[in-house]
Amino acid sequence: MAAPVWSVDPRTGKQREQVAVEATAQEVDTAVRAAHEARGALADRTVRAAFLRTAADRLQAARDQLVEAADAETALGPVRLTGELARTCYQLRAFADIVDEGAFLDVIINHPDDTATPPIPDLRRHKVPLGVVAVYAASNFPFAFSVAGGDTASAFGAGCPVVVKAHPDHPALSELVAKVLRGAAAEHGVPEGVVGLVHGFDAGVELVKHPLVAAAGFTGSVRGGRALFDAAAARPVPIPFHGELGSLNPVLVTEAAATERAEAIGAGLAGSMTMGVGQFCVKPGLVLVPSGAAGDALVKSLTEAVGDTDPGVLLDRRMRDNFLAGIAERTGLPGVDSPVTPGAGGEHTVSAGFLTVPAGKLTGEGAYDVLLEECFGPVTVVARYEDEAEATAVLSRLPGNLTATVQLSTEEAAGQGRGAALLAELTPLAGRVLVNGWPTGVAVAPAQHHGGPYPATTSTSTSVGGTAIERWMRPVAYQNAPEALLPPELRDDNPLGLPRRFNGRLER
Repeated sequence: MAAPVWSVDPRTGKQREQVAVEATAQEVDTAVRAAHEARGALADRTVRAAFLRTAADRLQAARDQLVEAADAETALGPVRLTGELARTCYQLRAFADIVDEGAFLDVIINHPDDTATPPIPDLRRHKVPLGVVAVYAASNFPFAFSVAGGDTASAFGAGCPVVVKAHPDHPALSELVAKVLRGAAAEHGVPEGVVGLVHGFDAGVELVKHPLVAAAGFTGSVRGGRALFDAAAARPVPIPFHGELGSLNPVLVTEAAATERAEAIGAGLAGSMTMGVGQFCVKPGLVLVPSGAAGDALVKSLTEAVGDTDPGVLLDRRMRDNFLAGIAERTGLPGVDSPVTPGAGGEHTVSAGFLTVPAGKLTGEGAYDVLLEECFGPVTVVARYEDEAEATAVLSRLPGNLTATVQLSTEEAAGQGRGAALLAELTPLAGRVLVNGWPTGVAVAPAQHHGGPYPATTSTSTSVGGTAIERWMRPVAYQNAPEALLPPELRDDNPLGLPRRFNGRLER
């Protein structure tokens, strides 16, 4: 008998209601096949752009019900969740605009040229959708990285149906959002199977193995993401797996920056590391602060700000247990101090805090390597470095990250000193490099990149911003194909009015 799927209140740990049952292998197969059959309905760009906008409108119209359901399952609060839902609706509309514009198709046409060496035949290239996309919902963004989140929106934009593996932390919300999306699809004659939804760990494994699934998007832990990544690669026909797995998001504070504005940096760091109870994938988890008076002033400011932070509820009991275990492991290391000790704030809450350690303990392999691993929750590690060489030695040991930040003085930011060199030093570590800011808060914008070297992500792509659509497409070139047989996107007269490169010239 299939196991029940319960909605749980993280504030009390009590089950609220049974939402569904875990999907069997046969039910996963049914969902994938229904999505596969819906591909043709997304072929018309006008239809899928309209579908995306209607989905946003319907989600917005159901805001009160959705936010209430999300808060009951995540304890993230109505203000945070209302903003996240607005972001989700914006993403859907943004991809509709991208679909209308058509530049994402990358149309390139070359007429024959017998004078070239070797001769160039008639070649016409554009991008086509991959097929059914498996989406693995995240725990910490129940709207923006879940059923109707960026993976789903970009896949629809590319012309790909989706099957979502719901996150167990918000199953009731997942069902509600899927229902909204299916209603939007039906309004435009798109089969409801264009968005499938399955529950359960085994269902997630079956999903990535299904022969009709053409690609997958994942946001979650290194352990879970790597297991799915390996399964995707081990298939008889491997598929692209775009996974966001984990990130430490290092911050380097220069001596000059700490001297100039220690109090502001300490307060800013406190706000960033405790935002959302420390449950953001871009939370700064390691901060390199100089030894000496300026660094001491920064730590004092951080101590005061973090000490004033109220306890909060993590998304589920498992995360709370892992957080407490991680804190115990880290604080048990010799030389690790906790000016504000993170830990249990109550039966169901946790208190924010931070740890300090001499940076020299992080420059060689050993027990202190755990301080270079992400700890999900409201904690950061402040490593006090003696000189630039020691800071560089720590940075050289870090794995890939979503973000890396440098806090510079006014003069350093103006090009004096090592500002440019530090920026170059951080660039290999991350997909987004910040100057005098904080990484929490990922703007949904065309130039955004939310990804990074492994284990931040398993590919070079982004999961936020317009170029996320590229993950779900592949290029195809036609050679010497009669124009009457070509798709309209590749015809000389450009009946769809698409941006394209025509015989070497960019046309808009």
